[in-house]
Amino acid sequence: MLSNRIKFTVVLSAIFFLGSVAQAQPGPYPNKPVKIVVPLGAGGGTDIAARLLAAALTETLGQSFYIENKTGAAGNIGMTYVAQSAADGYTLLMGNVSTNAINETVFAKQLKIIPSEDLVPISMVASIPNLLVSGPNFPPNDLKELIAYTKQRPGQLNFSSPLGGYSHLDMLDFNRQAGMSMVNIPSKGAGSSQTSIISGEIHFSILNAATVTEHVKSGRMKAYATTSANRLAAFPNLPTLVESGYPGIGSDNWNAIFAPAKTPRPVIDILFAAIIKSIQQPKVKESFTKANLPAVTSKSPEEALNFVRTDSLRWKRIIKENNISFE
Repeated sequence: MLSNRIKFTVVLSAIFFLGSVAQAQPGPYPNKPVKIVVPLGAGGGTDIAARLLAAALTETLGQSFYIENKTGAAGNIGMTYVAQSAADGYTLLMGNVSTNAINETVFAKQLKIIPSEDLVPISMVASIPNLLVSGPNFPPNDLKELIAYTKQRPGQLNFSSPLGGYSHLDMLDFNRQAGMSMVNIPSKGAGSSQTSIISGEIHFSILNAATVTEHVKSGRMKAYATTSANRLAAFPNLPTLVESGYPGIGSDNWNAIFAPAKTPRPVIDILFAAIIKSIQQPKVKESFTKANLPAVTSKSPEEALNFVRTDSLRWKRIIKENNISFE
């Protein structure tokens, strides 16, 4: 009887030992579901890009990639959450031009992190063009009429944009160059902005093409210009703000995947290779194209880092020129 007890104890100890070894030496990354945090609301371009990429990565790596929307504070809540998460590759951020190139300057006094130091980009994912749009009943029918109509009503018209976001800064610069005076109504998200534009509650705004193209084509919205450098294939007759005489205004809403800064380089390399492989697949490219999200990838994580740093410096200059800050 005692001998059996001893054998049982030895076997039990061996099981616990093997279990601890298995925990200490996990399988190749990823060996459990990976969370991609979207710091903005569902239905916007960043959210759509994240969901398309998550589905593709799930297929490429054979492990579940899923989305969690953590909204609030112009994207800072979700961004901070990821930056303070374990640097193990299981919590990632789908960041964009606002969260990762603008917020560090605009919200410098509020942020508990330094995005450029606490997060590292892995690869660009998409670069989404934007449109200047209004509801169907807004009287102006082209950009020239819109500017004249607005200048005749200083302070009486409004636009919608996230505080400190790229569309907010672009609209402020557009106001200044065109000699207009409008009131910004802070946006609660892409979905609410679209609803408010269509209903006429908001007069006009800059929104990304991924979320408004179908509204424009169906007549539920009017489009006046694109903020991109070139005209869009979907709207060849729609002028750019640059060719309309307003240089320096306009940004594409780029999206990129970020990880906590101390994430091991082998994990970064696995994710980078998987992103490139996923987005190069014809069916994935087609899904991005159908969603009006031109897929864009980086040549390396270093190239992604250089791009984000360069864009951050450009926005820092624009923010200071417009004397924008939030206490």
